[in-house]
Amino acid sequence: MKWPMVVLFAAAVGCGAGAQKTGTKTSGQAGASQGGQGSQAAATTKDNKKEPAPAPLARRGDAPKKRGEKLDEFKDNKSGKPGLSRGETASEIRPTRTEAALKFTVIDRAKKRPISGIVISLTDPKGLTFYTKETDGKGYAEVLVPVGRTYKVVYLSLGRRKIAARLPVENKPSLTMRLTLRYKRFVRKMYKGKPVPQKFVLSGIEFDTGKATIRRRSYGRLDQVVEYMAHKLSARIRIAGHTDNVGRAKKNKVLSLRRAKACRAYLIKKGIDGSRIEAVGYGSEQPVASNDSKEGRQRNRRIEAIEL
Repeated sequence: MKWPMVVLFAAAVGCGAGAQKTGTKTSGQAGASQGGQGSQAAATTKDNKKEPAPAPLARRGDAPKKRGEKLDEFKDNKSGKPGLSRGETASEIRPTRTEAALKFTVIDRAKKRPISGIVISLTDPKGLTFYTKETDGKGYAEVLVPVGRTYKVVYLSLGRRKIAARLPVENKPSLTMRLTLRYKRFVRKMYKGKPVPQKFVLSGIEFDTGKATIRRRSYGRLDQVVEYMAHKLSARIRIAGHTDNVGRAKKNKVLSLRRAKACRAYLIKKGIDGSRIEAVGYGSEQPVASNDSKEGRQRNRRIEAIEL
């Protein structure tokens, strides 16, 4: 599911003496392991590209700002209630001298109910990224991160990603932080009583002309899908190929399917289970713009991802 991150952190901070470290941590390229059910997050080192710094305590979410609407807030409220940050099962992490235990509760901003299936990533200034597991039925997820760093907090999505906030973690031993995240959901269209799957255009994916060969500069966008699938283990997606109306319709439909399959093959090569990915080709049957202009035809030539 995709919702913009409307963040209000209510944090309870606690320090204790010398808790023993549990679990393991890995670093390196974004993994696509389908195992690892423990709460310890994997760590990923991303290329050190310069990004605009997020606002220290306030950041707009993905949803457009309406007149009179406040910016998303990030607040450290040390009077927050520790009891709110508990999952359906016992915690599997403990803070240590060098690692803090972050315990998140994600709730719907409007309905005040917990949201399951959310994966949160936290990236430090050097590009090392830590991930929670999916939030459980109580909206709970947890992760160990090194102390003494400020993290960019992002909610993983197939669509656009924005840094929701910066989270400073003090350099204290045996530190536990309990935080509440409030999300504002997109209102999804309904059809026959069921929500319509949301489509995301995977912008930036390019192919050689008339072929299904993915150009190298497209790999970064596909790697974001790999990251999402690797850490949201419940996710299944459909990759849909589309073309403009130039040329024969039958040939375009075949080409669109071949391109969707090429994207699927890339994800599988990166370690994602093929049973979680469908590939379809629609040719020019589902335009999103007029084919009468160059710009419209360019928009119609696209790859979409739909979470099932």
